[in-house]
Amino acid sequence: MQEAINTLMLVCAALASLALGVLVAYGMCRAAFAKLFRQAGAVAAQRAKTQIAPPVSQPDSL
Repeated sequence: MQEAINTLMLVCAALASLALGVLVAYGMCRAAFAKLFRQAGAVAAQRAKTQIAPPVSQPDSL
């Protein structure tokens, strides 16, 4: 009986460890994507600010 309890505890510990690893990896991915999203927004704002407007075309006078 003690061996079955030890095996069950080992299986539960392994599953808990895997679950914790998955949660940590998920958190790291969320943080990385949030950082990339902020950086992409900053780059887009900078490009929009420095974008050169096309010249205004003047009507041809005859």
